[in-house]
Amino acid sequence: MNQAEVNALDWDFGAPSFYRVIQVVDDHIDIMGHTNNVVYVSWLEDVAWGHSQALGLGWDKYTELNRAMVARRHEVDYLAATFNGDTLVMGTWITENDQKISITRRYQLIRPKDGVTALRGCTKWVCVAVDSGRPKRMPPEFVSGYQLTAPV
Repeated sequence: MNQAEVNALDWDFGAPSFYRVIQVVDDHIDIMGHTNNVVYVSWLEDVAWGHSQALGLGWDKYTELNRAMVARRHEVDYLAATFNGDTLVMGTWITENDQKISITRRYQLIRPKDGVTALRGCTKWVCVAVDSGRPKRMPPEFVSGYQLTAPV
């Protein structure tokens, strides 16, 4: 899918600030014949990490700053099943940044062939020191990098 096709989907917060196209494969399917719920959570993390890297906040920057964002809480609403062979698009937006210790990231998973939203999710991310894992104030690079892309 190209950018125009992605932007034309029915997104909750307008065109996503970052997205991934996902192809459902055999390894994603559970005993019920649809994508396993744990796989969806791994896709949330993948799109979040991809967005961080695109913002210049990859592992090298994290270690240089001795800061990282770690998941504190995931909320996932599974709205429709997805199946082997489905092409999906996962979009993400940063909807809160307290500019101190936490951000909130929202996600939406759309199946373009029928426009169905299969999932909506939200993750609360907390800034920690890489060397200790303890909560620490965001460095200026995180405050400016993780700017709101869709305030709620």
